[in-house]
Amino acid sequence: MSAAHAGAAVDARQAGQRVDEVLDRLAATGDREACAAAEELVRVLMEFYGAGLARITGLLGESGLAPLLGDELVASLLALHDLHPEDVGVRIGRALDGVGEPVELLGFDAASGVLRLRVAASGGCGCGSQAGAPGVPQSVTDALASFAPEVTSVEVESAAPAPALLQIGTRPQAPARAR
Repeated sequence: MSAAHAGAAVDARQAGQRVDEVLDRLAATGDREACAAAEELVRVLMEFYGAGLARITGLLGESGLAPLLGDELVASLLALHDLHPEDVGVRIGRALDGVGEPVELLGFDAASGVLRLRVAASGGCGCGSQAGAPGVPQSVTDALASFAPEVTSVEVESAAPAPALLQIGTRPQAPARAR
């Protein structure tokens, strides 16, 4: 993904956070009428943009959308408006494949939104630096938020620890026997 696309995806998350902050700030004023009007404005704008996206996806068709599905911003907007042509399992796989982190998908419970992952041990050295991580890497969380917003929480299981390194050396020399 190009830097421009990565920046756009981050900007979309930041924009969502900013909307929440503004609504919270407005709610803190105690003006219920203004707060209700602001929330309604957000809903109306979401419906408007969702309808526009639905029309675009309808005109493009699934084959026309294919080149766009790997873009985090486009994928998150399509998923947000329930327009993404790929099912959640495919999108979770896409998110995990795109982050370059050693994780294994154990399962997804659609009813609860819980995704179970195993964080794989890092390769080769036997140190397992990732295996003991208490949570999932931020890159995985960010990708899931974009590609599969249905994932509401992630449970991480550590990979089995690497086997102990067996040291093989030369046998100690036995003392010479007197003849």
